[in-house]
Amino acid sequence: MLCARPEVALLDLEDSVAAEGKDAARVAALAYLCAAPGRGAGVMTGLRINGPVTVHGLKDLSALADSGLRDAVVLIPKVESARDIDLVAQVLDAAGRGLSLWALIETPRALHQLDAVLAAPMLRGVVFGAADYAAATGCRTSSRALWWARSALVAGATAAGIPAIDSPFFELDNPAGLRAESQDARELGFAGKGAVHPDQLSVIREAFCPTADEITSARAIVAAAEKSGGDLTRTGGQMVGPPLVAAARDLLARAEQGALMPPVHQEEAR
Repeated sequence: MLCARPEVALLDLEDSVAAEGKDAARVAALAYLCAAPGRGAGVMTGLRINGPVTVHGLKDLSALADSGLRDAVVLIPKVESARDIDLVAQVLDAAGRGLSLWALIETPRALHQLDAVLAAPMLRGVVFGAADYAAATGCRTSSRALWWARSALVAGATAAGIPAIDSPFFELDNPAGLRAESQDARELGFAGKGAVHPDQLSVIREAFCPTADEITSARAIVAAAEKSGGDLTRTGGQMVGPPLVAAARDLLARAEQGALMPPVHQEEAR
């Protein structure tokens, strides 16, 4: 079974562009996004701006506001308070223009203030920034080293009713590592995973789509629950109760609708 939802293609004005090239990159990125439809060939487009309290971030917001861009994703880096989201939302008239604001959570302070950040009314999702978080804390970027931060972000986002996307995997020639980290992300409850190269998309998509065995197991759990009339029962050697039945129904619904959240594909803006 294929996972039908498309990925999001982001043009990056922050880490992918050196300081001396940011003005030119901004012009090029906005020209492309305004010329292309918000959803083309099943891919939603968007822009990762510079931090909204930096000089280039303010320039990005001003240019975005003047561009008239509509129906696109805006990824806001270095978010550490709800005010960061509110500022961008007000400057861009996000609600009126159909802009979907996502926060890049990548510092210990952001996690410490996570409940407040997630309360921002215009926030539509969060992305974990492993590289900056690891640099700030001095830890490694391995899945194990970032387990708590990633789990905390997923739990907070779930409580707030918005999706969380895991950080990209930065080793381009390590598909086995990408597959393992993508599977970890799905197990933690992330709705998708970032990608820094198109070759990574198929591996991520495969990891987030339910397997044939998972679908078969979920169907058996639901059937056993229905047969028992909602009482505790067993199937496939495991005890089946309400939480497992709810999870099985959710997996089957998402598989049928192709509604698993897609990976984010981040492109470099030149």
